[in-house]
Amino acid sequence: MKFTDGFWSAKPGMQLVNCREVQDARWEGDGYVIYCSHIPVPNRGMTLNAPLLTLHFRAPREGIIALKMEHFQGSAAIEPQFVLEEQPTELRANEQTDTITIESGSLSVVITRKPFSLSYYEHGVRLTGLGDRHMGYVTTPDGTFMRVKLDVGVGEKLYGLGERFTPFVKNGQVVDIWNEDGGTASELAYKNIPFYLTNNGYGVFVNSTGKVSYELCCEAVESAQFSLAGEKLEWMVIGGGSMKKVIENYTALTGRAALLPAWSYGLWLTTSFTTQYDESTILSFVDGMAERDIPLHVFHFDCFWMQGYEWCNFAWDKKMFPDPEGLLRKLKQRGLRICVWINPYIAQKSPLFHEAKAAGYLLKRPNGDVWQWDMWQAGMGLVDFSNPDACQWYAGKLKHLLDMGVDCFKTDFGERIPTDCVYWDGSDPVLMHNYYSLLYNRTVFDLLEKERGVGEAIVFARSATVGSQRYPLHWGGDSTSTFPSMAESLRAGLSLSLCGFPYWSHDISGFEDMATPEVYMRWSQFGLLSSHSRLHGSGSYRVPWLFGEQATQVVSQFVKLKCRLMPYLFALSVASQHDGLPMMRAMVLEYPNDRTCEDLDRQYMLGDRLLIAPVFRTDNMVEYYLPQGRWTHLLSGAVREGGAWQTEHYDFDSLPLFVKEGSILALGASETQTDYDYLEGLEVRLYQPQEGNVQTTVVDPRGTLLLTLTMHKADGHVRFTVSGAHRGMDVILYDGESIIKQRLEEGQTEISLL
Repeated sequence: MKFTDGFWSAKPGMQLVNCREVQDARWEGDGYVIYCSHIPVPNRGMTLNAPLLTLHFRAPREGIIALKMEHFQGSAAIEPQFVLEEQPTELRANEQTDTITIESGSLSVVITRKPFSLSYYEHGVRLTGLGDRHMGYVTTPDGTFMRVKLDVGVGEKLYGLGERFTPFVKNGQVVDIWNEDGGTASELAYKNIPFYLTNNGYGVFVNSTGKVSYELCCEAVESAQFSLAGEKLEWMVIGGGSMKKVIENYTALTGRAALLPAWSYGLWLTTSFTTQYDESTILSFVDGMAERDIPLHVFHFDCFWMQGYEWCNFAWDKKMFPDPEGLLRKLKQRGLRICVWINPYIAQKSPLFHEAKAAGYLLKRPNGDVWQWDMWQAGMGLVDFSNPDACQWYAGKLKHLLDMGVDCFKTDFGERIPTDCVYWDGSDPVLMHNYYSLLYNRTVFDLLEKERGVGEAIVFARSATVGSQRYPLHWGGDSTSTFPSMAESLRAGLSLSLCGFPYWSHDISGFEDMATPEVYMRWSQFGLLSSHSRLHGSGSYRVPWLFGEQATQVVSQFVKLKCRLMPYLFALSVASQHDGLPMMRAMVLEYPNDRTCEDLDRQYMLGDRLLIAPVFRTDNMVEYYLPQGRWTHLLSGAVREGGAWQTEHYDFDSLPLFVKEGSILALGASETQTDYDYLEGLEVRLYQPQEGNVQTTVVDPRGTLLLTLTMHKADGHVRFTVSGAHRGMDVILYDGESIIKQRLEEGQTEISLL
């Protein structure tokens, strides 16, 4: 929300009350508390008839300082809370005549008493701060709002705030943290995260499930402002010194993603949304993929596996699927996993509506009626996931499907959540709006972990909030079948990845409309070089032969490539459990000191070694940037010198896909599976060795460490060593234009290549 007209004046009807002077400071409870007046207080009389703002500082984890600002503390509202993994650390306060310095590890806050100001430092370097008119509360015709305005330095750029389809760099944008179903072509977002980070090596997290409003270098062009309705606001500055370390600290606090099963990295094919499909249609798709040499790993049944007007009843439409158990067996015999669509809404026509109503499992209106409307499904109610019994009831309906042979669920929706309703646990409905998405997806994910085991659970979710990364994975929502929509999907995924979400997917070729063959093929390349890959659409099928023989060849080629990349990809996913870093990474995350990378959102790194620039043009031309160093094209072996932009033509069997110099890349032998023995037929490629040691690991599809691979270069000599039992492997050295291949036999631990 904007509160001012220009630099000088508040908007009509708004009164700004800011921290102006420190009046007292002391230790209280688990932290250090400062009391601020909104005016100078030269005499005792000025203490009357005036507010006092309370600032409570604490250190929830190393590298993080939290500040809760409060006006009135008497609220009786029941507020949902993000589940944070706090490990309180020592907080120190040094009180001087004019200043107070609060320290926790390398992070510190310096507060000046008169006039009030606040500055954050890490290792003595200033990160951000604010002055005496930049923190307080605002009274408006719509109620009270707490407000903070943090400095944004020259050249400082802001990123994150969830999966946003607007420009990647957030400077100049207004962002409301409010989950909405708006597609991918607007400022609305399905996954809103009140966390941003900057290229200056720190992040800011607002610890509220409510509608946090951001004005980023727009209302005040020198500030990142955030505000929240009510009488309190807690925010945390997260240090680290680099964007990677900030993400690591943030995810240590808000949670790390569960390990996903290796089979989930393969190709998913769906029925699409409103298409006509039955058993014969589905089997024709599956068999058609096999006949065309396209590996397929997961088949997804979208909404109409259930009868229309009855979503959700969790019962197969017997007109279309008279023998669902038999159909699932046939799909399993073809080596496929099964996913089915669900959402958290219960249509009035569904037999489950009256069952849930009688048990009190649906959200209610203040007068006790079930909250209903006709949007999406006629007369639908919403499951109240604040009620543990409702969660158990909902999970019980899904367990029947798991017993039938279903492996996972697409947990759609969770954004259109009302605020004029009553929850079982009495929670404030406004504060539950975003948080509902976590309760919904957690219920389903927990069931899958219980029934399928840790490491085997996966949902395909659309809505999210802080902590939802614990319950992967998430996809990008309803895009259109165009190159601009493909580009907006990519920048949204990169934005979400900077908020601690290591996995992300999207509808290959777009959800709405029908892609041209060019869009389909280019989006297929991009999709199969994402963490997870799904062919899905709205009113038409997405099987590749509908887009031509060449499209069929492209999909086949890139599915096989992804299968071979699995030793590399799965090691990345295991690493993300320890550092929270995403698999798909914005260029600025890997190259924070390269100023060109700060704005790049049409290319990305897949892990720390592969650079990918999808093609977004019908003439097959692509402009991309290679950072400093030598880069080797993964498919052709061509070498490019970095530090410059490239403009090149790529046929549909290729795209800019480069390996960074100094990389070890482990490739598996299978071109058809993603869950296989990665040691059998392992190939290791060494790219442009640099002086010193480089290491990587190979893990098995359950996440167990198998091998540690080391490349060492000194005085022009390259040595390759292996730690761990192996069955032999081909080792290929790419050095400039030369390629050297040697065999490391079983039991051998070291070879020299130069």
